[in-house]
Amino acid sequence: MTHDLLASLRPLLTAEASAEAHATGTEPGDLEQAVWLRLLERLDAQGPPLDPQGWLRRAVRSESRRTRRTHRLERQYRAEPVDDSERTPEQLALAAARRRDLRDAVRRLPGRCPRLMEALLSPRDLTYREIAGELGISQGSLGPERSRCLGCLRRLLAPVVAAHGVRG
Repeated sequence: MTHDLLASLRPLLTAEASAEAHATGTEPGDLEQAVWLRLLERLDAQGPPLDPQGWLRRAVRSESRRTRRTHRLERQYRAEPVDDSERTPEQLALAAARRRDLRDAVRRLPGRCPRLMEALLSPRDLTYREIAGELGISQGSLGPERSRCLGCLRRLLAPVVAAHGVRG
């Protein structure tokens, strides 16, 4: 039944999303995807709507309004937010000291944590799969291991962060 319902609604959704997308400033495919997701969530929670075509039209309009609101509230950056070109020598020295403190704390971590944190901090921007391969551990254990290592790192860095904090 679900497959038949989705197949029968596809042309209507394509037409409705194409008609509404221009006004929202989004792609019709994005609008379609949001409505498909909403329908699948509804099917899982409440079952199929009594009037599928009417529900679909209302869902497209509702999603279109949500997208317009989001676009209205979001603002583009006037300049690149991570612009380091105007940093003073003092700021550069402080940033270098923070990086050194971080690297020192990473080296003092227990067990596999130093290797894991070095892989995560690597400028090569490794994926979890690549990190797991490098460390010889399963990809699924990276998240919990990372959480434990970050907890240890927070404890190691707490005195350093407190020492650098502004005092009154």
